Amino acid sequence: MTEALAMTGIVKRFGALTANDHVDFSAHKGEVHALVGENGAGKTTLMNILYGVLTPNAGTIDIDGKRVEITSPSVAIKLGIGMVHQHFKLVPSLSVAENIVLGHEPGKHFLLDLALARKQVKEIATKKFGISIDPDAIVADLPVGLQQQVEIIKMLYREAQILILDEPTAVLTPQETEELFKTIRKLANGGKTIIFITHKLNEVMQVSDRVTVMRQGQLVTTIETAQTSAVQLAEKMVGRSVLFRVEKKPSVPGKVLMEVRSLKVDSSRGIEAVCGLSMRVRANEIVGLAGVQGNGQDELVEAIAGLRQSREGDILLEGEAIHNASPRKIRDMGTAYIPSDRTLVGLSVNDSIWENMILGHHAYEKFGKGGTLDKKKANSFTQSMIEEYDIRGASPQAPAKSLSGGNQQKVVLARELSRGGKLIIADQPSRGVDIGAIEFIHRQLIAMRDLGCGVFLISADLDEIFSLADRILVIFKGRIMGELSSSEATIEEVGRMMAGIARDGDKKIDE
Repeated sequence: MTEALAMTGIVKRFGALTANDHVDFSAHKGEVHALVGENGAGKTTLMNILYGVLTPNAGTIDIDGKRVEITSPSVAIKLGIGMVHQHFKLVPSLSVAENIVLGHEPGKHFLLDLALARKQVKEIATKKFGISIDPDAIVADLPVGLQQQVEIIKMLYREAQILILDEPTAVLTPQETEELFKTIRKLANGGKTIIFITHKLNEVMQVSDRVTVMRQGQLVTTIETAQTSAVQLAEKMVGRSVLFRVEKKPSVPGKVLMEVRSLKVDSSRGIEAVCGLSMRVRANEIVGLAGVQGNGQDELVEAIAGLRQSREGDILLEGEAIHNASPRKIRDMGTAYIPSDRTLVGLSVNDSIWENMILGHHAYEKFGKGGTLDKKKANSFTQSMIEEYDIRGASPQAPAKSLSGGNQQKVVLARELSRGGKLIIADQPSRGVDIGAIEFIHRQLIAMRDLGCGVFLISADLDEIFSLADRILVIFKGRIMGELSSSEATIEEVGRMMAGIARDGDKKIDE
């Protein structure tokens, strides 16, 4: 096959950290090339160099056999390189056509020829690549999957021959993911080069032709996808064998620990985000909440944890009302909270690990009396947690920011689970965490369930939901679309409910 891209000897340093250590990476025309690795492996840095966001300290780049110097994204675009970021860069109030031509508008004398823009978008999307989309639709009104298609068409409009897709399925339903994969194959069959960055190895096996694995800034291997497996790729990423699904015994649910009744919660903009929602979590079970991000999950979790006021309804913990109570009171009643954003909510990253480890414990006699903190006890406790939770590269006095993302998450996990609470709210517990750390986190949550806790798991990762949950709830636009036991749930049915289609397949919540 013809080589579209060759990156040779790429080195990128950030102070003492070497993010890319003499990396060689190439991709062929007409192929889907997956790029995988743990967080911090250097894959995003490598692609940011290719797209001109970063400048390498050493190395060369050849496009179609010609040596190039990519100093900015605008240079990359002129060379036929496009990047679709995980967080879309669209203007919600503009139409599809207006977003696609933005910055490259057809017309004369600085006036946009909207009719020509519509025509060009239709020609590129429908005739060339078979992507069906309405050029006049307002982007804000489109589902996430179609917004992503707009991003891809925008790159095609700019005549991109090499497309970098960064975690493209992170916010998609399973059905939208399937549609994306069809589009990717059409683009590759049309001669485009697709570089697919992902942490979902099942997707690598499904859509890619070749896969490159990086670890600790270095290239480990490049291999034909058909000649490997997800298990083998995981081992190369981590350097050891990894369990994708942790074994667990069947759940024997006990008494109701938390009950939410007809809860209504507004977003920060004053719009109703949780719309009369009801649910329960029992002892000895993990209840998973599945849904595309932005459907009320954040507001629901914050209301349960005491971080957001609810407008109507009740939240009960073992029968006692906790809605609109303070976070301190809710924690004291036996609730542990693993937030979705460890750096903004879960940790004070500039403070020491021991200070972070006792947050929420510090006012109790366990670590001192009469308002005096016993630092020796705090340090001793922290060291025991470092050992028990295998927090690597840690000492009690080191700042939390010195740890990797996975080890920062372990600090949060250790602090919250060591409280001995009854209810555990685990919001995106493995987000941005390496495969090895995910396995550890999953084991801990299952162990807490088996000790009698109720676990409320909120995750955008369906693999995590299916691996851990005993019952699965699906949320769409602030409402529970349905409930499934883990034994009866299928990806297809959960995916339909995530898109607002009820279990009977006929009813769809109004957009």
